[in-house]
Amino acid sequence: MSERIVKVPAEFAKKARIGSIEKYRALYDRSLSDPDRFWAEQAERITWAKKWDKVSRWDFATAKIEWFIGGKLNASVNCLDRHLDGPRRNKAALIWEGDSPDESRVLTYFDVYRETCRFANALRKLGVKKGDRVTIYLPMVPELPIAMLACARIGAIHSVVFGGFSAESLKNRIQDCGSDLSSPPTAASAAAASCR
Repeated sequence: MSERIVKVPAEFAKKARIGSIEKYRALYDRSLSDPDRFWAEQAERITWAKKWDKVSRWDFATAKIEWFIGGKLNASVNCLDRHLDGPRRNKAALIWEGDSPDESRVLTYFDVYRETCRFANALRKLGVKKGDRVTIYLPMVPELPIAMLACARIGAIHSVVFGGFSAESLKNRIQDCGSDLSSPPTAASAAAASCR
């Protein structure tokens, strides 16, 4: 097997977050020499509801490793909300290609945000709250990550079951998860409302 090196086009390289192998090595070396400081700097790139008290704590004897102790964040907010005030708002966040060449959808960050909020509010109307478990039974369609983000937004735990699984497999997974909700909301319950 021979090795082939493909040169990165200069225009593409200009847009890179880390512009050279030297910068990469310097970052890597810092991550080893002062990991807590390095990861604290990296964590500033995301949105925290509550900043952490301590970056890390570990005990390799018991295999207990903790990161950003005391910190709180929301995956849905970090995936969507933080992109709404800038130029990304109207850029593609989700590009979906179906099984047929004529099936495709492009959803912007704002589109995904709006649909996620609608789904989160539909879940709330069905009584889902923080800590509840929800089974999502969908095929690979844009509504799948939207449903996952909606669960994250309200603090519900989600279990994804691929839409092609049998009824028996679905039943077993719902029981194993101990779902509080395992049926998709009806169109009537999915009335639009703004995010809170």
